Amino acid sequence: MMNRTIKSTIALVACSAMAFGALAACGSSSSDSSDKGKVYFLNFKPESADQWKEVAKEYTKKTGIPVKVQNAASGTYEQSLKSEISKGDEAPTLFQVNGPVGYASWKDYTADLKDTELYKQLQNKDIALKDGDKVVGVPYAMETYGLIYNKALLKKYTELKDAKVKSAEEINSFDKLKAVADDIQARKGELGVDGAFTSAGFDSSSDWRFKTHLANIPLYYEFKADKVTKQPAKIKGTFLDGYKKIFDLYITDSTTPATQLSSKTGEDANSEFSLGKAVFYQNGTWAWTDLQKAGMKAEDLGMLPIYIGAKGEEKQGLATGSENYWCINEKTSDANKKATKDFLKWVLTSDYGKEAMSKKMGFTTPFKSFADVKSDNPLTAAAVEDAQSGKTPVSWNFTMMPSDNWKNDLGSALLEYAQGTGKWDKVKSAFVDNWAKEVAQAHEDQD
Repeated sequence: MMNRTIKSTIALVACSAMAFGALAACGSSSSDSSDKGKVYFLNFKPESADQWKEVAKEYTKKTGIPVKVQNAASGTYEQSLKSEISKGDEAPTLFQVNGPVGYASWKDYTADLKDTELYKQLQNKDIALKDGDKVVGVPYAMETYGLIYNKALLKKYTELKDAKVKSAEEINSFDKLKAVADDIQARKGELGVDGAFTSAGFDSSSDWRFKTHLANIPLYYEFKADKVTKQPAKIKGTFLDGYKKIFDLYITDSTTPATQLSSKTGEDANSEFSLGKAVFYQNGTWAWTDLQKAGMKAEDLGMLPIYIGAKGEEKQGLATGSENYWCINEKTSDANKKATKDFLKWVLTSDYGKEAMSKKMGFTTPFKSFADVKSDNPLTAAAVEDAQSGKTPVSWNFTMMPSDNWKNDLGSALLEYAQGTGKWDKVKSAFVDNWAKEVAQAHEDQD
């Protein structure tokens, strides 16, 4: 998730507010330099909360090192980190940023990871987040998203008389997707579903799917056409017509009337899909844990690219990348830094840690130590198959989105449009005009 830039004086303010005897809490202190330190991980992904707590418990049991895991509620990570990071020696020792834009907010808090096992284990060190010669963040999961589909339901549709396609493989463009979705919606009684797509909910547990992940698709095509490789000061919105087309499809061929989307949650969409009430569900490889908990089987699931009608999209693959980079808190004690580095080394190299990340959390990791690990996540399998198909993957450009404020304004405009209380022009303005405004504001804050 993108974050507004936060001035780097937080540490000084936090320290100055403390009594003289407690000043050392903002850095190494003589009182804790001889102990073994502790680990506090502020986790970004609520869907893996239980698994991380199990990992923490196991590591503490084996080593005696205290490991605390706190999970920020969906959509509140930046707010939680801002609150927790000011707690001196009680602040997170391990936190996350979502790429270069997120790093700008926290660069004074990121230790150099160059000599850590975390960095050394990367298969491709080019994917690390760097600031000059300093390694400031390491991605721990390469993830993929698209349109997850229920194989049995889609097969049932393809076997209907006059079905628009005879197999999922035929759906390779927006026109094909729309024809199928419209037909499913018209024949939902025959199929026993409530709609082609799950509800496009705009509760904070769900709206990121549209204001961030879906918004990435038109950005991808624009940046590709204009050869953009770093955050631009302005964008054109060249492919917003395609953004409108796919969003219209989501809210029209849906399980839920558009007037009810404001209160629909991510859990609602997960439930609708797992209960067989919808054929398509925009989400990613990380959704497997929740779908599995809801009773779905690996053989139930496939994943298609998200199409918006762009030229050449028949050769487009799934959206693959990472927005989650682990960072170690530079301002915690040396003992805590060492404890955190040792914890991460254990997570990446122990059988317990590797199984937890690959199987229980369903992550596809970029580390050498996982070369022999096979994931049982069917969505990961679909992502691997897509990567090997020769199609061009969609890159994750939402790491360049200027701020949470930009995304929230876009989400509000999308919801108003969906409910019929706002025009698409407001979505365009939120997308294009607010980009320039938020980038300029971020630069002012940094200055």
